[in-house]
Amino acid sequence: MTEIDAKIDALVPAWLTVPDIAEMLGVEVTRVRQLIKEGQLIAVRRGENRALHIPAAFIDGDKVVKGLVGTLTLLRDDGFTAEEMLEWLFTPDPSLPGTPAQALSENRGTEVKRRAQALAV
Repeated sequence: MTEIDAKIDALVPAWLTVPDIAEMLGVEVTRVRQLIKEGQLIAVRRGENRALHIPAAFIDGDKVVKGLVGTLTLLRDDGFTAEEMLEWLFTPDPSLPGTPAQALSENRGTEVKRRAQALAV
């Protein structure tokens, strides 16, 4: 969990708090915190009271977006920090088109994972 800078904060269109995510997923707040700890979600501190926030794009109805966990694992294995992962996921890529986060939400995870794997040098 990290504090987010203004550049990355501006890239992410919408944020949700941990209690918001817990309600959407139908789980306890402690389970959401566990998902963050396990690296299945990225949370950053932002706002006046530095509350934990998760990009809304990571949640699809009552579940985590398909392909997100695998993509985060690939990026983490490539040495990305939480901020770098957010920047990569929410920066538009004309060849996708859109952002990798959008592609995941549109069930185009295979292409996103392929690009994440290509980042490993």
